[in-house]
Parts: sequence; structure tokens; C-alpha cells
Amino acid sequence: MTPNLSPTLADLLAPRPDAAWLAALLLLGGWYALGFVHAPRAAWPAWRAALFGLGLLVALLVTQTAVTDFTLNSMTLYMARLMVLAEVVPPLVILGLPAGHLVPRGRAARALSWLLDPWVALALWTVIIVFWNVPAGFSASLVSNTASGLLPLLYVLGGLLSWAVVLRPLPTVQGRGFGNRGWFGLLASLPMMAVAAVWLYSPRVLYAPYVGALCLWNTTPLQNQVNSGWVMMIAGLPSMALAVAQLMLWLIALADSGTVTETEDPDAVNPDDRPAPGPADARP
Repeated sequence: MTPNLSPTLADLLAPRPDAAWLAALLLLGGWYALGFVHAPRAAWPAWRAALFGLGLLVALLVTQTAVTDFTLNSMTLYMARLMVLAEVVPPLVILGLPAGHLVPRGRAARALSWLLDPWVALALWTVIIVFWNVPAGFSASLVSNTASGLLPLLYVLGGLLSWAVVLRPLPTVQGRGFGNRGWFGLLASLPMMAVAAVWLYSPRVLYAPYVGALCLWNTTPLQNQVNSGWVMMIAGLPSMALAVAQLMLWLIALADSGTVTETEDPDAVNPDDRPAPGPADARP
């Protein structure tokens, strides 16, 4: 049967249930709804619930539709799906969490404190990005079930970990410094940018499953690879911009901490420099 190489948006978004993802998303949504209903609005505002719900909706669109059926014929679509799971869903979900309402304790607090350490999170995120985007790992993910199961899960978990370090949803177990978070965000964006640059400037197709593949929308395999590079590079720009902003705030705070407060009147005399009062200055 000849594959449909010109799918419409309706074809891509046709329902294709994935039981495991659907169950996980429904459980997560139910847990959130239960907490939201019983919490005071001041502690858990409606705008956070809206962001969390939007994150779940986007996750449903890329896990419960026919998008996954077309990834073998489009590296661009394959990477766009992964980038949505890593760079769009996590910040929406994390921003939807109530600030200060979740307070892990005991072993959970210790485990999360370790996982959300910027250097640990950076190492895990780099492994996910680099290993699964070298030709051997990428090709293996496409010809095995990991392309539709394990790999998207790793991208979601890696994205949640990275964005949690940057956005700090658990202040009781995370550090406060903008410096560490900014440096982390900047360094964490480099592996994605490096992979994207390789795809953009490579003169040949790097991944075996796409060398002779019939690509969607009448594109060549090399064009498909270049488009994938643009998708990954654009997806990494928001987190890089946020990292730069956090570094700027850190540098401003660092500069302000070394300044000396001066009097507003430049002609004012320092009290310590005034001469001692003489007899003429005595008051009756």
C-alpha cells in the first residue's frame, strides 16, 4: 500500500489512541484537578490551572493522534514531535504548579534535591540529547519501538527536569541563585544547538532510515534533515533567552551588592568631618 505522502492537518490529527500515554496523562490531570478544587484560589490561581491544562492538551495532540504514523517518512515531523514534548509541554506544566504549595519531605525531598541540582540535570539532559541524536542511536530509535515509546518519554522527563531547574517550582528543595539557573540554562541549550548545527550544515543524510525514504510533502531526505535542524534550533531559543535573562539579573544583583550608598546631596558634609563645637556653640 502506497503511504500518504501529502497528509493534511486533519490526517495528522486523526485519533490514534496510545493506551499507556493516555492513562498517564489522565492520571496526572485527575491528580491536578483534585488539588486545584480543594485549594484556596489565592494559593492556586486559575491561570495556573489554564497553563497546566494547555500543557496536557498539547501532550494529547502529539501522543494520541496519527502524527506518530508519519514519522518514518518525515524526520522533520519526528523531531517536531519530540521538541513539543521536551520544550513546550514541560514549561506549561511546571508553570501550572502552585508556587510553594508542593512541599516534598523526607526521601522524596532528598531525591528531588539531587535530581534538580543544575549539574546533575545538565548531565542527564546532555546524555539524552547527544546519545539519541548520534546516527547509531537515532537510527535504532526509528527501527525499534523506542521511536514511539521510550524516546518520547525520555524527552518529556529530560524536558521536565531542565525546565524545573530554570523555573524553580519546588523552592524548598531548590537553590535560589539566578546565577546557577542561568548558567545551567545556557549550557543545557548548547547540546541541542550543536546537533541542530550539524543537521543544518551536513552535506549528506546522516541517518540510514532516511537515506532512501520517501519523504512527506515532496521533500528530499537532505531537505528533511535541514528542516529538522531548524526545528531543533528554534525550539531551543526560548530556554536560551530565559537563561540569558537570568544571567543578566544575576550580574545586576552581583554589581549592586558591591555598591556603596551615597547621600543624595553631593554637597552634604559628613557628620564625622564636622569640627567639634566650641564655647560659642554652647547653648544656655
